[in-house]
Amino acid sequence: MKRKRFSVEQIVSILKQAELGLPLADLIRHVGITEQAFYRWKKQYAGLESQQVREFKHLSDENARLKKLVAELSLDKAVLQDVLSKKSPARGHERRGEIYGFAPWL
Repeated sequence: MKRKRFSVEQIVSILKQAELGLPLADLIRHVGITEQAFYRWKKQYAGLESQQVREFKHLSDENARLKKLVAELSLDKAVLQDVLSKKSPARGHERRGEIYGFAPWL
């Protein structure tokens, strides 16, 4: 069975029809959705207008994008700090002195 995609406006209007008193069984049969889908929409979009839902979706997408960006930058920072700590010149001289049994800077 082909899956239907409903726009935000369509979902909100379906929920409004249910609020106005249209029998739920008739509504979901007419629209062609399951009762589970209706209650999922109701949980997600109940009491909101189309514009509010669209704004909420936009903010959610932007939040996800920013979280991904922060995660990538945090990883980059950790890698750079690790590289910097391994390439510290003072540590390199100390290691060479320990390996060869003398300190070349003395």
